[in-house]
Amino acid sequence: MCGACGQWHDDEDEPRERSKPVGRNWAGPFRKTPGRLIGMGFIRLYQLTLSGFIGNGCRHIPTCSEYGYEAFARHGFWSGFWLTLFRVGRCGPGGTSGLDPVPEVLGSGYQRFMPWAFWKFGKKA
Repeated sequence: MCGACGQWHDDEDEPRERSKPVGRNWAGPFRKTPGRLIGMGFIRLYQLTLSGFIGNGCRHIPTCSEYGYEAFARHGFWSGFWLTLFRVGRCGPGGTSGLDPVPEVLGSGYQRFMPWAFWKFGKKA
């Protein structure tokens, strides 16, 4: 990074734009409905209080609390709650590990009245 202008340069003639900083939680656009804000507030409260006592034992990337925050922001309270609950269940003994992002859109197999459809076995949706 150039100290004078604060930009990245591949070579001196062509400045490159800096990418937006990535925060700890998802900062993408979402509708700010009461359910989403309540769910995200619970996750953030957990991150600020209990997370320090429980420790960093999550086997997934992103961590379970970051996953929950993003799930509530993207999919609302009901779907975000079930996605988060099942993700925490997968994080336990005998569960999965590795990269497990929040689905960008819920496919046709996800029905609001069938919360068990949010459970995914292994790494496949």
